[in-house]
Amino acid sequence: MRKLDLPPVWLFGAVVVAWTQASWYSFDLSFGGAWSDFLGGLLVGGGILLTLLAIYEMRRHGTTVIPHKTPSQLVQSGIFSRSRNPIYLGDVLILAGLILRFDAVVSLPLIPVFVWILEKRFVIPEEGRMRREFRADWGRYEQKTRRWA
Repeated sequence: MRKLDLPPVWLFGAVVVAWTQASWYSFDLSFGGAWSDFLGGLLVGGGILLTLLAIYEMRRHGTTVIPHKTPSQLVQSGIFSRSRNPIYLGDVLILAGLILRFDAVVSLPLIPVFVWILEKRFVIPEEGRMRREFRADWGRYEQKTRRWA
């Protein structure tokens, strides 16, 4: 079961809920056309870019991207100099963008729920492992780099 407890699985579930809501339960609500498609596309593209940049940087440092494992390196370069959690931020942007693209107005509350799930299931436990593993280096990194920037 732990193999399925991964952010992409949670993202997929939220996307399925949003798509289902938009397809079957729209309640005649709409974001209003072309601007939401455009903005949604930008958010999805930005989320994918953030995720790819983060994966590249972690691979470059030879460390894991699996959230339940302790990384062998504290990556502070590249996109990680701007955000401690660029992959999770990318996931949130992808979800928000797809909600706009699907015109799933009623699914907007999924975004803060998804952020809460990511924080409780992944971010906080990961940061605890990083704090224990990298001690002072983590403390300095945590002070200078925001979590959700």
